[in-house]
Amino acid sequence: MAAKPTVREIGIDVRALDWRSSGEGAGTIEVAFVTAHGNDWVLLRVNGEVSGLISVFSRQEWDCFLDGAKNGEFDSPAG
Repeated sequence: MAAKPTVREIGIDVRALDWRSSGEGAGTIEVAFVTAHGNDWVLLRVNGEVSGLISVFSRQEWDCFLDGAKNGEFDSPAG
């Protein structure tokens, strides 16, 4: 597999994407799904983040994250 592209290398207008949000307002997580360079990518950002940082994940990385979340991998330990 080729190196993971940056948002700039994907070459799309992120303002035109269909962002899905975890809620409303600043601090919510937003994701968008795109196809570029022959692969599917998941873009993740925090609504209201001043830096505008957007992380890029391969579809495999995203699916592994979702699997872990569904199986309690990221739950707080009981204590």
